[in-house]
Amino acid sequence: MSKPAEPVVFLFDIDNTLLDNDRVTEDIRRMLIQRYGNEVSVKYWQMFEELRSELGYADYLGALQRYRKLAMHDTRLLRISNWLVDYPFANRLFPESLDAIKYCHQWGTVAILSDGDAVFQPRKAERSGLFEAVRRNVLIFIHKEDELSHVEQIHPARHYVMVDDKLRILTAMKKIWGDRLTTVFVKQGHYAHEPGIEEKYPAANITIDRIGLLQEHDFSHLAT
Repeated sequence: MSKPAEPVVFLFDIDNTLLDNDRVTEDIRRMLIQRYGNEVSVKYWQMFEELRSELGYADYLGALQRYRKLAMHDTRLLRISNWLVDYPFANRLFPESLDAIKYCHQWGTVAILSDGDAVFQPRKAERSGLFEAVRRNVLIFIHKEDELSHVEQIHPARHYVMVDDKLRILTAMKKIWGDRLTTVFVKQGHYAHEPGIEEKYPAANITIDRIGLLQEHDFSHLAT
């Protein structure tokens, strides 16, 4: 039996939308250099970029596993995995991220819609507090813009609001959902500030400089 459609469902990306993933990456880079040396760091990030090109998303643990095949007897690599899994993601939430989520709850269901691997990305959502903030409504795919029919099955709605730092993703989703989707472009992180990005893609319905400013927008008309 299918679920009845809600008036509106809010969908939030994680990386560089709610959580400062650029700082997470820099923390990982700094840790690798300080603890294991520049050679290990360079090799790890080489593996990371190769894997991201293949998969289409960031896979930090997958890159470590690939590196381990080349350095099977370097026991230090096992300690890197522990550091990654135990990383304090709550410390890297953007200011007012949780407030923005709470603000949207007044009008409808709020969910995470993110890309990523099946281990590190869910761990990030849980340890940051986002898992509980969205009442455990977390969806993680390889390419979320290709999974909108599945999103509709899990969270059927007359209208969706997608909050993301990537105009490319927002544009792709808009082509599928059309007027059923309100796009919110959050200009945080390196993807949002790539040269020429706003000339390359159509403008989002709403553009904000930081996630906390979402609270200045009234979405009550979508909930009626």
